[in-house]
Amino acid sequence: MPSNPRDVVKVGLGGREVTVPKGGMYDRYRMNPDLDAINRDPRVNGVEFFRKLPKIKVDSAIGPTLTPNFYYSISTARLTMLAPSRAIRTRLPEELAPLEITPGLGLVSVMFFRYDVCDIDFYTEAAVGIAVKPARHGKLGFFDLVTGLKNEHLDSYVLSLPVSTEIAQVRGHDGYGFPKWVTGLDVDIDTHRTTARVANDSGGADLSLLANTPAQRAYVSGQRVGSLTSYTRIDGAWHSTLNQTNVLNAGTTRRTSGITLQLGQGRMSDDLRSLKPKRTIQFDVMTEGQAALHMPVPTSIQSRSK
Repeated sequence: MPSNPRDVVKVGLGGREVTVPKGGMYDRYRMNPDLDAINRDPRVNGVEFFRKLPKIKVDSAIGPTLTPNFYYSISTARLTMLAPSRAIRTRLPEELAPLEITPGLGLVSVMFFRYDVCDIDFYTEAAVGIAVKPARHGKLGFFDLVTGLKNEHLDSYVLSLPVSTEIAQVRGHDGYGFPKWVTGLDVDIDTHRTTARVANDSGGADLSLLANTPAQRAYVSGQRVGSLTSYTRIDGAWHSTLNQTNVLNAGTTRRTSGITLQLGQGRMSDDLRSLKPKRTIQFDVMTEGQAALHMPVPTSIQSRSK
C-alpha cells in the first residue's frame, strides 16, 4: 500500500471506508476489468482463463459486487501436516469433521499467498487451515482423500487468515465470513527460495517460513485447475466459498530438509499449536498461477457427531 496519502483514494465497501491505491486495479475497474489491458501487463501470463468465467453482479454483505474476484498473477506455498483428530475436533464446529488420512490422524496446513496482480490490488495473505470432509455427503470416499492430498479438490475450515491490506480484510471478513485481520505480512516466492513472515500486534514475529522451493513444472493454462471449498458462517448461516486455481508453474516435495517453519507469539502460531501438528508430510509451491474467488453461497450442512 502506498505510504503517501496522495497515492491512495477512499472507497466505500458495505458501509465501511477503505483506502486503495490511486489509479490501481480497484480504483480503475471496480471489479469490472478490461481483460485486454490486463493482458498487456508483463506480469500476467495471459487472460484466457478469465474469459471463460464471466462476472455476474450479486448482492452481498458488502453490498452489490461483481463475482468472481480475479487474481491474474499469484504465487502460493502450502505446508501440509499430520495432526491428531482429537486436537482438530476441538477447533472445528460440530457440523464439520476432519479429513483423516488414517483413523485418528487428520490434515492441517499453513499457507502463504502473494497476489501480484488482482482486482483488489496487490496484497499478501497467510492461513492456518484444517482439511475437512466435504459437506455434500456423509461418508468420505477414497476419491476425496486422494484429490485432497494432491490439492486438486480440497474442502477446508480456516482458523487464521491475516492479510496485508484494508480492502482484503473488509471483503474477506464482512463479505466472506473469514477470520481476517490486517498485519505486516511479507511473502516472497521464486524458483529458488520461498520466504514468508507474519507480524504480530507488537511488530514481532507471529510465524515465519524459510524454505527451498521445490522443482517447478510448467502447465498450459487450463491444463491443471484445482479448487478449494471453504466453509464459513455469515449471520449465523453456513456458506461455502469456491476458489478455482489455474496452475501455471508448480512443484511438490515430501522431503522436509531445507524447510524451516518458526512459530512465534501471535494468533497464527496459537492456532497452529492448538492443532498439535506432528510432522510435515508435503510442501507445495506454485511460483506462477491465477485464481478466481467466487462469492460465498448458502449451503446445507448436517450436524455431525464428534
